[in-house]
Amino acid sequence: MLHSLLAAEAGAEAATLPIIPTLIGVPLVGAILVALGPRNRPEVSRQIAFMTTAITAVLSFWMLREFEVGKSGYQFEVDQTWVADLGISLHFGIDGISLFLVVLTGLLFPIAVLAAEPARESKPYYAWILMLEAGSMGVFAALDLFLFFVCFEIVLVPMYFLIGKWGHGNRIYAATKFFVYTMAGSAMMLVGILATAFLSQDALGELTFDLVKLSEADAIGDTASLLIFISFALAFAVKVPIFPFHTWLPDAHTEAPTAGSIILAGIMLKLGTYGFMRFGITLFPQQAVDLAPILVTLGVIGIIYGAIAAAMQSDLKRLVAYSSVAHMGFVVLGIFAFTSQSLSGSVLQMVNHGISTGALFILVGWIYERRHTRDIGTLSGLQKSAPIMAAVFTLVMLSSIGLPGLNGFVGEYLILVGGFLTRRWYTVVAVAGVILAALYLLWAYQRVFHGPADGENIDMPDMTFTEGLIIAPLLALIVFLGVYPKPLLDRIEPSIDEFVEHVENRSDFTAPVPSVIAAEDDHSGGAESEDEDH
Repeated sequence: MLHSLLAAEAGAEAATLPIIPTLIGVPLVGAILVALGPRNRPEVSRQIAFMTTAITAVLSFWMLREFEVGKSGYQFEVDQTWVADLGISLHFGIDGISLFLVVLTGLLFPIAVLAAEPARESKPYYAWILMLEAGSMGVFAALDLFLFFVCFEIVLVPMYFLIGKWGHGNRIYAATKFFVYTMAGSAMMLVGILATAFLSQDALGELTFDLVKLSEADAIGDTASLLIFISFALAFAVKVPIFPFHTWLPDAHTEAPTAGSIILAGIMLKLGTYGFMRFGITLFPQQAVDLAPILVTLGVIGIIYGAIAAAMQSDLKRLVAYSSVAHMGFVVLGIFAFTSQSLSGSVLQMVNHGISTGALFILVGWIYERRHTRDIGTLSGLQKSAPIMAAVFTLVMLSSIGLPGLNGFVGEYLILVGGFLTRRWYTVVAVAGVILAALYLLWAYQRVFHGPADGENIDMPDMTFTEGLIIAPLLALIVFLGVYPKPLLDRIEPSIDEFVEHVENRSDFTAPVPSVIAAEDDHSGGAESEDEDH
């Protein structure tokens, strides 16, 4: 009896656990503990950082386990007043769109901590990483516009210091450029957030920044809505980044430390595409539909430009950075095609890109640690001295290319299938990006791992057992999600269907039904045949 009572109490506590504030609070507490720790004991700071990120990862996995499949609304919701006079609340919630981005954040941070150590001053380095994790969790869970903006801005500061203090080469320039670009976009978004809240005040009868309430209000005129949407779109376009706002990304990636590159590619780029879906389109669906052709055009240009630019790089890390521009272009195409297939593919591709590109940056970082160069022309024949690393790099590279059976294929396939229904010619052009991705990645792999091995390349150490354990979760997910993505799609699709319905109800967009399109095509084809017979 006592055992049953204890089990019941434990279940009740689990059911009422404020999981989202805990996910944000644990890294913040960890950052404080690191800051209070001894300066002359770098191993202590690293242990605290790893334990903190590992606990956060376990909590995110628990959230995934408890997430109710088939439900489209927000779960694990918390809504507490923060600043009553200004209508600001601590409103958090998770749905199928944000769930796996939270889980991805929980997964990548402990891997980033283990994958690379700072060359100096470990204490502030790990404190900034933990602050970055807390801010990222807040962005994906916030349902209050002001709270979202605070978390959106918090992530800039840690990344600025990670690049500027622990980066390589021209790190100060790269960090400053990153901060100026993203801060300028965020400033415009803040104006849009304030305008949204104040212009909706009379219709709602209160001043509020609550996303749910504001998304149901219809109080802002068409011109004002268009201008506000543009302010949101500019901030998110810089963060994605969409062409031509992408120029900060190659510099930031190239000069960032390995952990910074993992987090920047795996997590921070998703803040932009997620922001488009959660806030920009949800609040202003008609304006998003009106401007979709422009955004899709820029996304497709990014796909082609990013692939061509990647093929021209001599720095292996910079090549991977430009590949992110191309991959995120696919996500933008999927979002603004507005079909269930393309949107589900975009969410899945955000997760898959974080896994694959995060793994690529880990491998490039390990090669740099061994050879102290990322120059593709200098690296040659590494397969002879490091066959295991070559095999792992091959798997991750094929995932990034989008080989069927690996995770990169599923998201791209759904985006192309869904995009073809509403953005046919854009999708046809985007297919060229898949071909170009195979070109630049296979060419880079051939030059780095094949060919004659000379000089220091002959004696480069292979991947260690510990390094294999660090990257193993990402490799397992690359294969698992490529073979069996159903668990993710089962949780993503209900929220996507509700999202599409919201866009249809509040704009002049009507989502196409594939079966109807096929029937119409058959009918028109039959009519053409009859005409030809005549």
